[in-house]
Amino acid sequence: MGSTAKTDVQIMSLETGSWDTENEEKARRIAEEDLNRGHKQHYKGFVLLWLAWQSTGVIYGDIGTSPLYVYSSTFTSQPSWDDLVGALSIIIWSLTLIVSVKYCLIVLRADDDGQGGTFALYSLLARYANIVPRDPNKSSVIHLSRHKTNELRSDSRTFRSFIEKSRFSKGLLKLFGVLGVSMVMADGMLTPAQSVLGAIQGIKVIHPDLGTSTIVGVSCAILVLLFLIQPFGTSKVGTAFAPIVIIWLLFNFCSGIYNLALHDYTVLKAFSPYFAFQYLIRNGEDGWRSLGGLLPAFTGVEALFADIGAFGKRAINLSWFCLAYPCLLIAYAGQAAYISTDATETAYTNPFFYTVPPGSFYFSMVIAILAAIVASQAMITSSFQLLSQIMRLSYFPHIKTVHTSQRFHEQVYMPLANWLLMIGTVIVTAVYNNTTSLGNAYGVCVIITTFITTCMVSFVAIIVWKVPSPIVIFVFLVFGALDGAYISSVLLKIPDGAWFSLVLAVILGSVFVLWRWGKERQWAAEGKESLTVSRLFNSSASQLSTSEAHATSLSADFGGGVVTTAPGLGIFFDKVGAGDDIIPKVFTQFVRKFHSRPEVVVFFHLRTLTVPTVPMGERFIITRVHQLRSCYRITLRHGYTDEVLTTDLRQVIVEQLNDFVVRMGKQAGSQTDQSAFIQDELRRLTSAGQSELIYVLGKQMMRPRQVQSNLVRRSIRQVFLGMFLWLRENTRAKLADLDIDADNLVEVGWVNHI
Repeated sequence: MGSTAKTDVQIMSLETGSWDTENEEKARRIAEEDLNRGHKQHYKGFVLLWLAWQSTGVIYGDIGTSPLYVYSSTFTSQPSWDDLVGALSIIIWSLTLIVSVKYCLIVLRADDDGQGGTFALYSLLARYANIVPRDPNKSSVIHLSRHKTNELRSDSRTFRSFIEKSRFSKGLLKLFGVLGVSMVMADGMLTPAQSVLGAIQGIKVIHPDLGTSTIVGVSCAILVLLFLIQPFGTSKVGTAFAPIVIIWLLFNFCSGIYNLALHDYTVLKAFSPYFAFQYLIRNGEDGWRSLGGLLPAFTGVEALFADIGAFGKRAINLSWFCLAYPCLLIAYAGQAAYISTDATETAYTNPFFYTVPPGSFYFSMVIAILAAIVASQAMITSSFQLLSQIMRLSYFPHIKTVHTSQRFHEQVYMPLANWLLMIGTVIVTAVYNNTTSLGNAYGVCVIITTFITTCMVSFVAIIVWKVPSPIVIFVFLVFGALDGAYISSVLLKIPDGAWFSLVLAVILGSVFVLWRWGKERQWAAEGKESLTVSRLFNSSASQLSTSEAHATSLSADFGGGVVTTAPGLGIFFDKVGAGDDIIPKVFTQFVRKFHSRPEVVVFFHLRTLTVPTVPMGERFIITRVHQLRSCYRITLRHGYTDEVLTTDLRQVIVEQLNDFVVRMGKQAGSQTDQSAFIQDELRRLTSAGQSELIYVLGKQMMRPRQVQSNLVRRSIRQVFLGMFLWLRENTRAKLADLDIDADNLVEVGWVNHI
């Protein structure tokens, strides 16, 4: 008896020794580095030029094809020279102030670790202000970048304190972020229909009797083809499409130069903002209403920011200022020059095709159709980027995401989103069937998104950049006035079709908010279910540690009874990856239901990093679970191209555990009793490696909890929870991406009330 007690004490000392503490600290440090590591990539030289080339093929198809229909959507009759130059002046200064100054020089600097879009602005604010409830499973290792109070100016400090304490402000910021994403997603459905229809309608110039059904049919066929090529990935699609966009922009540039030289170069007076103000003053309400028609001149601007994760700020700025911006300015000026001298007074109805140089019509037709197809790519790519962000922050259910490039880490493709966008776009094309009615719905998405961006960047400037508030307010008023003028104009078009985009955005936004609301309640419920070994079992540490002990008993809270040990290796998937003595719920339920445990237990946590691959020597992080014999916690760090569940996974895990036990044994010392413990552990691992392997997955069913409140609040809560749970039960689980051998799979279910 004395000898056994002595052995127990020595083994318990080994299990709770400093080497365990060192490994746990190392694992925690690696977890912090993984979860707080930066995603932003920096490029220069040839790679930067290559990305600028790709961005041209993806981003500028939308804003670049606007010359197809801007003047036709603005004027209903032949405009006077003054009105034409006034409209041109508004186009020029909108491209300059909204796209070049606001987006390229200001907004692109407000990325969230390389990610763009309105939701990235919300996420960036959440890094620097405590405005978002966090996943309790990760909150301890994810750090805020919050400035210290004494580092802020008094106005910035006051503003941050206000939004952190005000529930209304937090809700408003969340609404802005979600609504901005929803608008861009709605835009992603409308843009392909608008651009392709605009190009195909050009055929009417040579075939006026062409029927609407033919135009719609050809447009839908082109759109389907466009979505079918998305699996090739952003990099390949962008590289392939870039020549088309570049030729298109240069052709517009050359046409503009030709028309300016041959017809009316005096329209270049439009570079003076005087003519823009005179146009609005002279035409009064009609001039204000016409802003809705001029708005398409910068539609697609949100793609510059949303796609920054795929290409980077420098590449986008390079391609915009060196190519797209000057080409578009000259293109619009050239069209105005032709229209001003057009004796037939019909050129404004189809400004691009009427103004191309003689002999180039068929070439312009081909390149316009190709460019219109490419135009759709901008918002499709943006949709993938934004969905990736909101999934990462738990605002949308997990859907399959495919990384399409090993070099550029944020270029992704989402099959389900792609096919849904395709179906929606084809339906929209068939229903609206012309660019005029579609433009009414299209413009609302664009301008509301740009206004939300203006507001969010202003908050970022105060809290994150620490810019003095008077400067921020002045800049906000300038750009807010521009956005407001356009918004007030396009809102008049709500009865004429703009309602569709608003309804679509509200539906999408409601799904985002509902999912996040449900996840926060799920986190709260799961936090109450955390268990330690000592709460699950009655046995003491020494009883669980002796080599002779093959059974123990459950605590009374879990029904009691003996827990036997079965030969084999059990891999319990742990989605949380918690440290210390916390054990995953799937293991708790397995032991409670079967009153048995595998001889060697592995709590297996998968941690995906935003890199293509992780070297084999850095993939496995191993610690031991205190008070539970032959139980280990393994975190597999892997890149998005790494194969996780390989056919030799059992052998790999056993080898990793063998190396871990031997290494820890050497660190703990070479005393006889300790060596005996190490040898016994190695024997168990060898036996488990030769026996049955089982993968144990948890299937958590959630049900609404009955709460005490008035009937109305209780009913509303039940409805919302029911909707969230329906979505949860009918969406793809993260582990569904793994190819698990069904012959070795055990699924354990339980019910949790939220």
